[in-house]
Amino acid sequence: MEKILVVDDEEKIRTIIRKYGEFEGYVVTEAENGIEAVNICKEKDFDIVILDIMMPELDGFSTCKKIREIKDIPVIMLSARGEEYDKIHGFELGIDDYVVKPFSPRELMMRVRAVLSRRNRGSSQDDVHDVFDIEGLHVDFTGRIVTVDGEKVSMTPKEYDLLFYLIKNKGIALSREKLITEVWGYDYFGDDRTLDTHIKLLRSSIGEYRKYLVTLRGVGYRFEA
Repeated sequence: MEKILVVDDEEKIRTIIRKYGEFEGYVVTEAENGIEAVNICKEKDFDIVILDIMMPELDGFSTCKKIREIKDIPVIMLSARGEEYDKIHGFELGIDDYVVKPFSPRELMMRVRAVLSRRNRGSSQDDVHDVFDIEGLHVDFTGRIVTVDGEKVSMTPKEYDLLFYLIKNKGIALSREKLITEVWGYDYFGDDRTLDTHIKLLRSSIGEYRKYLVTLRGVGYRFEA
């Protein structure tokens, strides 16, 4: 069973995460501060850490740095503040996700599953150069490189994510909601125009091979190869 370390100075928060985590089949360990969390990580292995930012003695950012010096463990940060600076700083430290309090425990568990799934997929592909080719379109998932007729294409991060997800699910009708959730994340509160804009940019980037990116009226999109 996969193991979660929950680090929060609020016992009530730790208890509810433990309750939902154990219900989902995870083994949950608690730490009430950053120093305790670092010491526990020295002794035990975990598959993911759920880490509060605002803690006494050692805050979440410092704790994350200390843990990453010891082991490469996925981290989801919790914060009562939704400030952009906190999110940016967290992602610069290499965290995997960010959740603002108050949060839905069920949504948190969905995020845990998503992070673990991404990490497991990445681990299984460490020794395999994952590529996709169709006519003159070459997509290197491992190297995160796209070439069109031999020319390397420069795209935005979300264009890469969108193209990779569409190809990985080629032949499947993907709703707009599914694409937004999987590519932008569970906490995305924008509108469909963002997806449409990126589809337009993506089609422009891959040139004539846009023919494989099919619009499904009233549904969404499908990569048809």
